[in-house]
Amino acid sequence: MLKRGFVISLIFVVQLVGALFFVLNILTSVIGFAPLNWQVSEFIELGAAVSLLIGVGLTWWVLVSILKRNKLMEVQLRAASGAFMDLLYERFQEWELTPAEADVALFAIKGLSTQDIANLRGVSEGTVKAQTNAIYRKAGVTGRPQLLSQFLDDLISTPLA
Repeated sequence: MLKRGFVISLIFVVQLVGALFFVLNILTSVIGFAPLNWQVSEFIELGAAVSLLIGVGLTWWVLVSILKRNKLMEVQLRAASGAFMDLLYERFQEWELTPAEADVALFAIKGLSTQDIANLRGVSEGTVKAQTNAIYRKAGVTGRPQLLSQFLDDLISTPLA
């Protein structure tokens, strides 16, 4: 990470120096002041142009590495998401949840209210409350925070492929 920060800083400095030289060179031409002879000025312009090209190349390298890293992170995120869903269904089977209880548990873990779950499932709130109590009893927890905590603890302790 330190290396990437150094490279980005180097790119910035190289491009800034090259751009400043070109701006100063144009300004000295406009006001008619030439502190250096034309040959020295041409060599400095060549150096500034080369430094800008190097800056472009380094920028491309950083962009490509960032895109590769982003792609890897997306793959890891998909794996974590899939692992979480696998873990959910595995625990639902261990706890011997009914299909209805598994639906309610999934909605509860997603953070939906009892009323929202009842509306989505087309049942009464009392039914959802009874199902959530059965889920908590089978899972050995006292509420939603502990239920979610069990899954997160399992997911964090399981290494990704």
